[in-house]
Parts: sequence; structure tokens; C-alpha cells
Amino acid sequence: MTSLQRPSPIAASVDFEADGVQHGFLRLPYSRDDSAWGSVMIPITVVKGGDGPTALVTGGNHGDEYEGPVALFDLARTLKAEAVQGRVIIVPAMNYPAFRAGTRTSPIDRGNLNRSFPGRPDGTVTEKIADYFQRTLLPLADIVLDFHSGGRTLDFLPYAAAHELPNKEQEKRCFDAVAAFSAPYSMRMIEIDTVGMYDTAAEEMGKVFVTTELSGGGTSSAKTVGIAKRGVMNVLKHAGIVAGTLETRPTCWLDMPSGDCFRFAEDDGLVEVCTDLGDPVRAGDVIARIHPIGRTGQAPAVYRAALDGILAARHFPGLVKTGDCLAVVATVEERI
Repeated sequence: MTSLQRPSPIAASVDFEADGVQHGFLRLPYSRDDSAWGSVMIPITVVKGGDGPTALVTGGNHGDEYEGPVALFDLARTLKAEAVQGRVIIVPAMNYPAFRAGTRTSPIDRGNLNRSFPGRPDGTVTEKIADYFQRTLLPLADIVLDFHSGGRTLDFLPYAAAHELPNKEQEKRCFDAVAAFSAPYSMRMIEIDTVGMYDTAAEEMGKVFVTTELSGGGTSSAKTVGIAKRGVMNVLKHAGIVAGTLETRPTCWLDMPSGDCFRFAEDDGLVEVCTDLGDPVRAGDVIARIHPIGRTGQAPAVYRAALDGILAARHFPGLVKTGDCLAVVATVEERI
């Protein structure tokens, strides 16, 4: 029996086909020093009301990103079956061990869930979670909304995003859902590393996939939580799962057209931010300096924008290490 022929060790305490509201767990056996027959218990809610499309809405893919979990724990508590035509599967904290620890990766195996797909049923804890989403939950979904923010090391303009795809009809459906989310900014996004991503797994199955970056710094705010709560309901209405008029807001469409958007630190040191999030920049403008901290009297390294646009993301803590993402500049496509 090959790895992918093995059944998942995860057992769901909910019935995905039953009408009504169910709150339960995805139980993953995890034997450890303090619990010989222990389990990782990942909270899940299924809300089903008759026939219709399925939305899979997720947060906590990285454990130190909080807007998604706040919005989705709230949605799980408040969404009623009579309001739903179809099915909503809510997983507020996908990488539950990381979420409980407040870390980007799992404290059990250091696994980054968003780089672990398609996963393995006989792999690490993180790989087993990825495998369950890959083989069980994603095939049930028509539309997938996965919340992200910057965590403890990045800060972003609050945007919803989708990716350019080879299938342009699928791509259009994804960007239509981004528009429906109605974040202050909407991004045509490129990734610097797509291998093993949840995004890629969903897109390769032909799903409508929307993601977000809603600020960061390892916390949330009333503003960004409000964007998340309004956005998930807008996406459910857009999909025809929940009735009602979308609660739209003006959005500014951004693009990340190439690797020139990214600036990576080539020095260790103290970051001096020279451009704030949302500020316009021109190619050649100074966006940050990194000051050496080993001794005084040394000149800082200067980092400049490689293209015109606005600052869409920045390194969050005051100290930076070589190789860290220092800043992201996005081009402005349209203001609606």
C-alpha cells in the first residue's frame, strides 16, 4: 500500500452530509510524553441547509495570524442552518498546534502547514493535517476562503487576493470572489514560493480560491477583524450560499507583477522604516535603512524601491536578519 492509498488517521466527529449546525472536532491521534493515547483536537463546524454549493472557510493556517480565527469562531457561533442554501465548512484554526502556541509553525514538528501540501497520511502531524484537507475537505468545496495576515514578522495593507492562473475562466471566478470580499485593497498576487501551498492544492483542483493578508504584527484590530467578518459574509452571499445584498466598500486594485516587488535584507541590523504602508513610492526611492548594531559610527545599508507603486508590506519587528523579507511594493491598477 502506497502512502496515498492509506486512510487518513484523522476522524471527524461531524457528518458532512447532515443538515443543521454541527460543532465538533477533527481528531488526530498524537501519542506523546504527557498523553500516551492523546489526540490533537481541531475544532470544526458544519452548517448545511439543503442542496447548494459548499464553501470551505479556514483560518490559522499559520498560528500567529488572528483575524481569520476571530471571524470564523464568530461565524461558527452565529451562522444558522436556515440562513444557508448549501454547506459551509468552518475550520477557524487549521494548524491547531501552532495556533495554540501562537507560532507560525507547529511546536510539535516545526511544520509550516502552508508548505506541507499534499501532505501524507503516514507523515508528521502537520503532513497528516495537510493530507486530510487535500483528500477529504478540499474535494467537498466549490469555493475556498483562507484567511492570512502578517503574523509576528510582517505587516500588510489589508487586502484580499487571488492568483493569476493558466485557466482564465477559473481565474476570473477567483477575482470575482476577491471583488465580492470587498477589502480596502484587492491584489493580483504572486508568491515567492508556491511549492506545498494550500492555495496551489485548491487551485489545481479547479476551486475558486481567495486568500487575504489583513495587517499583521501577531495581533489583530477592530478594523481588520471587521474587514474579515464582513468579507466572509460577502463571499458566502456571492457564492449563493447565504441570501442578502453584499456589504461593499471601495477597493483599490493592486498588482504584484514580478519579483521586483520584493526587497530582501542583505544585512543584519536595526530597521529604519523610511516609507509607511500605503505610501506612494517611485523606483529608486529609499524605503528602508538597516543600521549595523555591533558598534556606532557605521553607515546604514540603504534599500530602494525597484518600481513605482505603493508600499504593500513591510518587515514588522525592529531588528532584521539577512534573508528576511524587508518590504513589498505593489503597483496600483485601479481604484473602485
